[in-house]
Amino acid sequence: MKVSAEKIENQQVVLTIEVESADLDKAENRACTRLANQVKIPGFRKGKAPRMIVERHVGKQAVLQEAFDLLAPKAIEDAMKDQSIESIVTRPQVDIVTLEEGKDVVFKATVVPRPAITLGEYKGLKIEKKVDEVTDEDVQHQIEHIADHQAKMVDAPEGAAVEDGDFTTLDYKGEIDGVAFEGGEGKDYPLQIGSKSFIPGFEDQLIGLHAGEEKDVNVTFPEEYHAKDLAGKAAVFHCKINSIKRKELPEINDEFAKASSKFETLDALKADIRENLQKNAERKAEDAQKEQALETATNNTTVDIPPVMIDNEVERMIREMQMRLAQQGMQLEQYLQFAGTDIAKLRETYRETAEKNVRTGLMLEEVAKAENIKVDAADLDNEVQMMAAAYGATPKQVKKIITEQGRLNDLVATVARNKTMQFIFDNIAE
Repeated sequence: MKVSAEKIENQQVVLTIEVESADLDKAENRACTRLANQVKIPGFRKGKAPRMIVERHVGKQAVLQEAFDLLAPKAIEDAMKDQSIESIVTRPQVDIVTLEEGKDVVFKATVVPRPAITLGEYKGLKIEKKVDEVTDEDVQHQIEHIADHQAKMVDAPEGAAVEDGDFTTLDYKGEIDGVAFEGGEGKDYPLQIGSKSFIPGFEDQLIGLHAGEEKDVNVTFPEEYHAKDLAGKAAVFHCKINSIKRKELPEINDEFAKASSKFETLDALKADIRENLQKNAERKAEDAQKEQALETATNNTTVDIPPVMIDNEVERMIREMQMRLAQQGMQLEQYLQFAGTDIAKLRETYRETAEKNVRTGLMLEEVAKAENIKVDAADLDNEVQMMAAAYGATPKQVKKIITEQGRLNDLVATVARNKTMQFIFDNIAE
């Protein structure tokens, strides 16, 4: 076998591979055996038809193509070894130059070698852990949050006017240039004043109205409103307030503490809240420290990333987004229309994050090699158990799905990545 290599743009390498005709002939024999097992040839049992009959039945070109498909992978593997290319980041792009009976096979395989990576500092990183102080105001805010959840909804006093924060029900009918429009009418619609759930300026104009009062509310739809036929247009809403309700908060004392928790006194409840807030602050600080350590180790790494790796990561991120949207009952096209963008702009938006993801992944792979971090059966079992707990399944069910979908390598890669990240975290300087 003869091999030559040429470097082209975007870190691609074109391998020109020449395989001797004798190897092609052997591959043709194997191809005929495989084809004989796949097609039904009259007068012969499956797999028993001789080469000449198979060639006549399926055509010489089909046999040659099958033979090429059989010999190409090994030829590419050998060519990569010949050129000291250890691994590639995408599947080879293959272009056949010569594929004829009795002639040497010549083809080109365009590959993107895994880029060379130079690790910087990743052990003993000096990353400060900043824990936010829990204040009395923080504790009081949580107390008020609990009280808000226990609040009762009561009618506003007789004769009261709408105030900011009130809960109203109202009838409304919108018109543009005196013509009603689709979606612009509601009956007994619940609206909290100040929630900003309506068009800007709408809720403010209801303040001061009494139950039973009517008012024309003048607004202009935002220029970037999701309904394009309404965007930027002035509208009038004929509104009538049907009811006004307000929250009645409980008195914050020991009785409140008993009713809302397992504690007998307000001081005990506050102490528990402070302890939980402190734990959350510690956890948040630790997470931020880990994130900073990972980012620092990544920034300390030198690597020239092939564009195709970033492109592939962008596409992976988009597929993830599609799955999340599908779970919410929305198609990607609908989201793009609602967001006022297109797939090209979305890809461009993702590129910076995609590059960072790829750089981090390459760094972690290199650290794992440098530190000889391995994944064993116990690691995989632990990961499977966590996945089972997260999805409400049994470990056996999760293993079955992973096996059936051929995702064992993905699982191993995920565990290796997590172990390597933990290694970096465990080695943050004290």
